[in-house]
Amino acid sequence: MLSADPEQRRTMDYRIEEVNGHRLLVLDGEGPAVTRVQDVLELVAEALPRRASMIVVTVARLDPAFFELRSGFAGEFVQKIVNYRLRLAVIGDISEFIANSAALTDFIRESNRGRSIFFVRDLDALVEKLAARSREQG
Repeated sequence: MLSADPEQRRTMDYRIEEVNGHRLLVLDGEGPAVTRVQDVLELVAEALPRRASMIVVTVARLDPAFFELRSGFAGEFVQKIVNYRLRLAVIGDISEFIANSAALTDFIRESNRGRSIFFVRDLDALVEKLAARSREQG
């Protein structure tokens, strides 16, 4: 359970899943949106003691500002994740966000080529991507 400052308590329900040797902290589609850097830090604080190596967030749980690169939220979010040596997967349909943003399209393409940040359509696609990455390393 995550909580914000005492005046504004929020709860972000999650589950831990084991996939191809990776422990995932998964935020499902229902619940409050991740709208602040503090929310990201609280996710990290939940992931680390549970030995999760990746935080998985559905598009529905992300503030739309995440997909507006000029807002800086995606950069701050990703930086916090990487600073704590975690990985991030964003799951869901992002077509409405990339339709009018070449910069976002490039960011997503480059992220998916790396090892830390993935944008995939669903959890099954993430499982496939993690399996492929494991084969590449093995």
